Amino acid sequence: MRIGILAGEASGDILGSRVLAALRERVPELQVEGIGGPLMEAQGLQSMFPMERLSVMGFVEPLKRLPELLRIRRALYRHFRDNPPDLFLGIDSPDFNLRLERKLREVGVKTAHLVSPTVWAWRQGRIKGIRRAVDRVLCLFPFELPIYQQHNVAASFVGHPLADEIPRQVDTPAARAALGLPVDGKVLALLPGSRGAEVSQLAPLFFEAARALCSRLPNLHVVLPAANPARRQQLELLLASYPDLPLTLVDGQSREIMAAADAVLLASGTATLEAMLLKRPMVVAYRMSPMSWALVSRLVKTPWASLPNILAGRALVPELIQNDASASAMCDALLPLLQGAGAAQEQEQAFDAIHQELALGFAQHTAEALLDMLAEGKS
Repeated sequence: MRIGILAGEASGDILGSRVLAALRERVPELQVEGIGGPLMEAQGLQSMFPMERLSVMGFVEPLKRLPELLRIRRALYRHFRDNPPDLFLGIDSPDFNLRLERKLREVGVKTAHLVSPTVWAWRQGRIKGIRRAVDRVLCLFPFELPIYQQHNVAASFVGHPLADEIPRQVDTPAARAALGLPVDGKVLALLPGSRGAEVSQLAPLFFEAARALCSRLPNLHVVLPAANPARRQQLELLLASYPDLPLTLVDGQSREIMAAADAVLLASGTATLEAMLLKRPMVVAYRMSPMSWALVSRLVKTPWASLPNILAGRALVPELIQNDASASAMCDALLPLLQGAGAAQEQEQAFDAIHQELALGFAQHTAEALLDMLAEGKS
């Protein structure tokens, strides 16, 4: 069995390495070509180009690198056209992968795409392009399947790797001990985001809310992860205005910090999924510039911003977005969660049920879906 595979960034390298390991258990003589990082190379991938050449973000950087990116894609297309693999798997990076997948499919290569683009949130018209590009979409979330079924696109729910990785029972005392946090009392985790713009918008509001909570809960301790050195410097400057706040600033370790907390106040984003799998009661908040909000609010089609609410199909977690994201609203929403009221228990129970649904065995299910695709082609 010979497959082509492409991951354009570190997160895709992690997913791809797990899938390749599961495939190799079933097909020991597996041959793999394409692009990936060190984890996929450790599973036998012969990477034709360095993955770092594809890892570009934002709007300006991809434009600067466009000639090189197009050259890489053309080279990959010619290689797999002239040496057709049994299957080509694109992992995330939809702007790069879907166009390559479509061209390969047009010349008879069976194609799959792992990690659905967010067509459920915005730009649903992309499904037409996805239908032309792939034989099957491999989805991490169950709510994605009906969207593809409505548009006659074959799709499989394979579970989420984080749900396999994070245990259903979290040892909070051990997490606190490892971080040097008080074992007694209440702990509030603040995660205002990893980007500078997010932190500048949200961190002052988060600090105001935490200070108000400390006046009502004298034994409350606040802990905050800095995503990188630049964010640490930014947070330290902002914290200078809050000398009375009992706060511990930690480098990284956001998952450990959430595990140590009684409640979490965080920016809307992928961290909400981790907080949910850790069964941490949470309040989600987000603010952006008025111009960005005017654009995003017209594009986004979902009634909720956070993954826990989308997965639950209801307003399980308080969401304080844009003008609703005030320090007083954050304080009011967090207080019952820190006091262990019914709202906290309701969140925890729902989070556990969702965790069970997502923990399918991501790598094994993905490998089985790919092998089923190959079997269909031979039958």
